[in-house]
Amino acid sequence: MHELVGRITALDPEASETLKVISYFDTLITGGVGLDGLLRGAAALSGTVAGAERRGRTSRRDPEGRLLDGASGQEPRFPVRPCSGGSVWLEREGPAHANDAMIIERLAFAVELLELHRDAGGALEIGIDAARTVNDRTTALARLRLDAGTRIRLIATSADKRIPGAPTTVLPTRYGILRATLDTTGDVPLPGRTGLGPWMRADRAPASWDGAIVALRLTDASTPTVDATDLGVMLMFLQAHDPHVPHEDVRALLRLDTRSAAVLRVLVEADSVRAAAADLGMHHSTLQARHEALTRDLGYDPRTTTGRMRYMAAALLQRLTDPVPEPKTAP
Repeated sequence: MHELVGRITALDPEASETLKVISYFDTLITGGVGLDGLLRGAAALSGTVAGAERRGRTSRRDPEGRLLDGASGQEPRFPVRPCSGGSVWLEREGPAHANDAMIIERLAFAVELLELHRDAGGALEIGIDAARTVNDRTTALARLRLDAGTRIRLIATSADKRIPGAPTTVLPTRYGILRATLDTTGDVPLPGRTGLGPWMRADRAPASWDGAIVALRLTDASTPTVDATDLGVMLMFLQAHDPHVPHEDVRALLRLDTRSAAVLRVLVEADSVRAAAADLGMHHSTLQARHEALTRDLGYDPRTTTGRMRYMAAALLQRLTDPVPEPKTAP
């Protein structure tokens, strides 16, 4: 599917976006996502509220994933598509966007499949959803045979990395579609790049999942597994970051070219400008000029105590800000 999207992009950009919508929902469907995850995905793709009515119950999510009241507060003027057991819609104000019809079609199809594929993935999705009430979450956890006080952690991986033998689901996050896996033993096999959430009570599962997401973003080829517990108080700092509205210190780093970023890193880590020049193979006066230019570009001196702190914080947040690769379709 992703190879097809790549080949068709140059010929028909709109058709390419349509195929991406299909691929996106295929990933959610294959991963066993429940209704809330499907609505979050539809809302994120369309940029407007997505809703569904099933067996007399209405659910609505906004593009940020927030759970809204059941009623929209106005007479529906948007297209409603019937599906098995209810209906789905997008609450678009004004003219429909190019892919709205495809998003609604795939959402309806996915909701119909839920009637055929209700399993532990749906229960886990509810159990780690911070927008749900504690009662909703504990009821869902009971379907997984977990008490509220059971010690658990959540594991975050890419959507295509399944950990066998453990409750799992895939769902949209602020960093793309990821797979969540429930761990109660600490002995599950880790499939490549993995983010481990903190151990905590099962009724606090959303906090563990949020930590696992952040930890996964900090992994790389040299550090394929990151445990959120090891981040200490930095985890709170990283969880507060909005990757879509980065701080100006992060924007300043993103504007640097590769060579300037490397020079800056050595300048911050070296004991002196002269030592940094030796490490970089540069003349001292040349590096001094680069240091002054970087200070102007950043808006602070990265070699002062405060400047080093600002640089290290921004560099860490930059790793949460870089574009996320297209997810692979889950097997």
